[in-house]
Formats: sequence, C-alpha cells, structure tokens
Amino acid sequence: MKINDVSKLTGLPISTLRFYERKNLIPGQFVQRDVNNYRIYSDEIVEFLNDVKLLLSVDFSIDELRLLVDQQINLSYEAKKQMVEQKIKEMDEIQKRLSASKKFLYAVLEGKANFQTKC
Repeated sequence: MKINDVSKLTGLPISTLRFYERKNLIPGQFVQRDVNNYRIYSDEIVEFLNDVKLLLSVDFSIDELRLLVDQQINLSYEAKKQMVEQKIKEMDEIQKRLSASKKFLYAVLEGKANFQTKC
C-alpha cells in the first residue's frame, strides 16, 4: 500500500510517517521501494503504527521508541524490558495521583473537603 493509504488508515500525517522513517522507527520489514522509488508498505504496518501511537500516548519518547524498535541499535532484551517496566511504574504512580485527585474532587462536590468553594 502507498503512504497515502497508510496515512488514512492510521490517522497519521504523511510528514509524520516520513519522520518516523528518518528516525528508524519503522523497521525495513514494513517498507519496500518500487521501481519508481515510491514507498510500498506492507499491511502489517497499520497495526505496528497503532502500537507506536499507543506507546507515544503513554509518554514514551521518540528516542525511547527508537531504542525499542531500531534493529541497528544493539540494546539487549533485558534493557528493553527494564525500559518498559519503568514506564509501567510511572503509569502506576500517575494512576495513584489521579485516583487521589478524583477522590478529593468527589469530596469537594459532597461538601466534605476542606476546600472553600460552592459547587
């Protein structure tokens, strides 16, 4: 499929797809070139890019993603595992803070918080 098709199926702009390629976020297994040097993407690229979007949404940086997917970087499985485990810990902390905030806001609505406001 052409880059336009991938853009439509993933919701990613073409410029982002090209940026991901320059940053080696798209493994070569997903992209070939035709005789006119146009990119031809395999069907599996859509699922891969949806995974990339998910990882970005949980605060993986582009550089962290590159460490995970770039085959030219010889990062051990253990190092990659530690990166993911660290993100999970960070997410757990965020969830705790959000839960405490939500509990507080319910207390404000119920007039049970030591917070001066009229709701």
